[in-house]
Amino acid sequence: MTALLLVPLLLPFAMPALARRALPRLAPVTALWVITVSTAVLAGCALAALGAFMLIGLLKLPFVAGLEELVRPLPTASDLVVVPAAALSVGALAVCLATLARAALREFQAFRNAHTEAGRRPAAGDLCVVDSPHPDAYALPGRPHRIVVTTAMLRSLDAAEREVLFAHERAHNHGGHHYFLAVAELAAHCHPALRPVRGSIRLAAERAADEAAATAVGDRRLTARAIARAALAGQEARSGRPELAAAATSGPVPQRVKALLAAPPVPRRAAAWIAALLVACTVTSCASSATGMIDFHHRVEIAQGEETH
Repeated sequence: MTALLLVPLLLPFAMPALARRALPRLAPVTALWVITVSTAVLAGCALAALGAFMLIGLLKLPFVAGLEELVRPLPTASDLVVVPAAALSVGALAVCLATLARAALREFQAFRNAHTEAGRRPAAGDLCVVDSPHPDAYALPGRPHRIVVTTAMLRSLDAAEREVLFAHERAHNHGGHHYFLAVAELAAHCHPALRPVRGSIRLAAERAADEAAATAVGDRRLTARAIARAALAGQEARSGRPELAAAATSGPVPQRVKALLAAPPVPRRAAAWIAALLVACTVTSCASSATGMIDFHHRVEIAQGEETH
């Protein structure tokens, strides 16, 4: 049982490398979905494993064992393994909860400030222009969705480049990319090995919006130029932009520009292998955590005298 519950805690260490390999090989939207779903499942399985270790340790306490009506000792590995694992699990879960609560509060405040600022400005459709000397533009999710752009950013681009920028940010809102970024942030607080995956998911979201903008304006070179100029102009300040608000100026812009100047991505055999590896990691993690939890439940029933070995 203990060995099975270790698998969901170890598999996330393979995720950053797999995500990096998946990005250039899969279509951006496919990569965004596959990486995000795999990351979410791995994070959930890791939390389930930590919770199982914590419960095993708690059932070693006479008071908790009495509440659960255990009439026999709980059959587990040696206490020299179980007790430290339970203590580490409690500490890890406490750290996850504390850091997640702090990040959620900070992001909630940033979104509230951004919506308040956008609400004070006249909007032309979904476009909200903020008077600021700092070039910036981002997709602000909510009801209604907004594209927030500063006057300095508008002055930095010509008319055609502005259309690319608006198309890019609209693609973020229409694609619900803030949900993917939120999942990446949540997973990063669940397991430290998943923190680097945040960058891969953000890059996948930006690449998806880049391709949507290129399709909308019908010119990949113009899209690449607009993204590069917007990023160059907006590198000075973020003007209070929320972390989960996707923006054309974020991510490794040279890599995105290079992809836009190349031909549109096409499916390859290597892409299928990478996707299969990601799915295999996800399935293995789910199977291990589920089997471990079922085995743990069976052992509790044995300790309660409801079943025999």
